[in-house]
Amino acid sequence: MNLLLLSNSSSDAGYLTHALPWISDLVAGLPEGPALFLPYAGVTRSWDDYADLVAGALAPAGIAVQSLHREADAAAAVARAALFIVGGGNTFQLLAQVRQLGLLTQIARRVRSGQARYLGWSAGANLACPTIRTTNDMPIVDPGGLDALNLVPFQINAHYTEAHPPGHRGETRRQRLAEFCRVDPVTPVVGLPEGTGLHVLDTRVAVLGGQPAVLLQGDAPLRELTADTLEVQA
Repeated sequence: MNLLLLSNSSSDAGYLTHALPWISDLVAGLPEGPALFLPYAGVTRSWDDYADLVAGALAPAGIAVQSLHREADAAAAVARAALFIVGGGNTFQLLAQVRQLGLLTQIARRVRSGQARYLGWSAGANLACPTIRTTNDMPIVDPGGLDALNLVPFQINAHYTEAHPPGHRGETRRQRLAEFCRVDPVTPVVGLPEGTGLHVLDTRVAVLGGQPAVLLQGDAPLRELTADTLEVQA
């Protein structure tokens, strides 16, 4: 498998600009076939606008993007794809649409077999996990179950932050993830701060970006994961 899972897409540098070197590495030697974008996490942004935005952002990496929502036969398009690009937005909407199209198993099979590579950010990174239980998103739709692609054996929390605004009385991100770890002490959670990502190559996981990711599991103390830390095995 060859996956690139990002916390975020936008930055002061521009849309996906900070990740373009990693994306270029991901697509080096890509098998023949289209790069297929799944825009379904877009809710307030139209799928057409979303597809055009991503196509423009990835053009410098030499990636010609086709959007799945414009394909007459979704299953046939998935069967041809050499790269799946899954954007951020609302994870529940994303999972609901992919499940409704009957594509979860087909996408997972192609990525696991190495026939296609996977690029996802935010909601798209969550979709690669066993479930979407550690997304930050509001469940605006019922996705018909929380099970996702299960490409990696850990959960991801994108946009991870330790920030606690003055006057905020709700739970912090760490507290919410502690709730997950209490009810599921077995499954690890990787928190990805902004500007970071994970490169999953077969059974190796590398942390990308200028700051460490964090690992939470059960009652164990939080641990930092750096570029040289590969304890999380896929």
